[in-house]
Amino acid sequence: PALRRLSHYLLAHYQKGTRPVRDWRTTTNVAIDLMVYAILSVDEKNQVLTTYIWYRQHWTDEFLRWDPARFDNLTQISLPVESIWVPDILINEFVDVGKSPHVPYVYVGHHGEVQNLKPIQVMTACSLDIYNFPFDVQNCSLTFTSWLHHIRDINLSLWRQPELVKFDRSVFMNQGEWELLYVLSRFQEFSVKSSDSYAEMKFYVVIRRRPLFYTVSLLLPSIFLMVMDIVGFYLPPNSGERVSFKITLLLGYSVFLIIVSDTLPATAVGTPLIGIYFVVCMALLVISLTETILIVRLVHKQDLQPHVPDWVKRLLLERAAVLLCIRDRKKFSRSRTQSSDISRQVENNDSTAKLNYYGCEDPRECQTAGGARPAPAFAGQVEGSPLMRGVLREIAAIRQFLEKREEFRDVAREWLQVGYVLDVLLFRAYLAAVLAYSVTLGTLWSVWRDA
Repeated sequence: PALRRLSHYLLAHYQKGTRPVRDWRTTTNVAIDLMVYAILSVDEKNQVLTTYIWYRQHWTDEFLRWDPARFDNLTQISLPVESIWVPDILINEFVDVGKSPHVPYVYVGHHGEVQNLKPIQVMTACSLDIYNFPFDVQNCSLTFTSWLHHIRDINLSLWRQPELVKFDRSVFMNQGEWELLYVLSRFQEFSVKSSDSYAEMKFYVVIRRRPLFYTVSLLLPSIFLMVMDIVGFYLPPNSGERVSFKITLLLGYSVFLIIVSDTLPATAVGTPLIGIYFVVCMALLVISLTETILIVRLVHKQDLQPHVPDWVKRLLLERAAVLLCIRDRKKFSRSRTQSSDISRQVENNDSTAKLNYYGCEDPRECQTAGGARPAPAFAGQVEGSPLMRGVLREIAAIRQFLEKREEFRDVAREWLQVGYVLDVLLFRAYLAAVLAYSVTLGTLWSVWRDA
């Protein structure tokens, strides 16, 4: 049969240990091609990229030529790869032998063209930059070169045009976490310490992570917790519930960080921006809790506090209130003063009525007199009685107690008003910081995603 006769003809006197050229000065040109089939895994901690590629080699073997007319017009034959010379082209970034299937044959044409086609699982070292996680783009190189032969013996070239290699996604499995953007190719010569030069063909595999899963599982819960922290400022500061609410949010965010700590990529070089985002959010929650404790301290147990200093009144109740557009401040102060004056008038009238009532010995005299004052002599006798002096002392004590309580209420109202103004001021500053932080991160991530 033609296949057996041709195989015996080609391999009978073939020497696979030497480079297949009749003139040793002739350079063997090896054309290579690469097609990315799948991105299997990206190990950020160990800086290892695992890909599955379809690799093709093409070179000319001068000792594997024949006349097709002598062998039943046979122009192509498959030969065992162990029986012929194969160039020692390796990948410089190899870190481990993958589970690649073994292809035992190569195709040989009647002009000596040898085609070696094989799939390879490649585990290569790659400098992974995770700062932009989960909107990161990784650029990993695969460098094909002859480990022994210099460029005068084996030269490398690209099988197809660079434009065809760049956007070829015909065999790529586009269902995983990573998306293939393009594959760049570049030829260069490499030499070490003025030694012989070696030919290198570099393929840059540029991949991008799909951020939808991480956005849903990491960013949205954090955003919801921060929104609830902002909503918590609408709780009254003197109710006492705001502190417990903020502490609950802080504990919930701590549990959330413990859960997502295994999801975040970790390297010894740097920290992703989303990790810094979580730390800053935790710091904002702590600042919010500190602000709440300060406000509650101001508005709670004001009876034990001194009067509000004048500089605090000028700074917060006048300038800050105007700056924050708090319009009901003067009305609140006016109503407070009016209520104080009314209470004092009621107390004065009440004490005067009691004095007039106790000043009449006979009720009929008070009625006939129509509420007129008694005679001076009689008034002097009544005023000198021990009972009347005791009543007057009790009324004076009650009056002093009411005035003291009203003074405490004034102090409490002032501190409560200071607390409310300061709460509004700190809330708006906190809200501005959160919005600025969110806009900055959103802008950065959108720019990186669309870059």
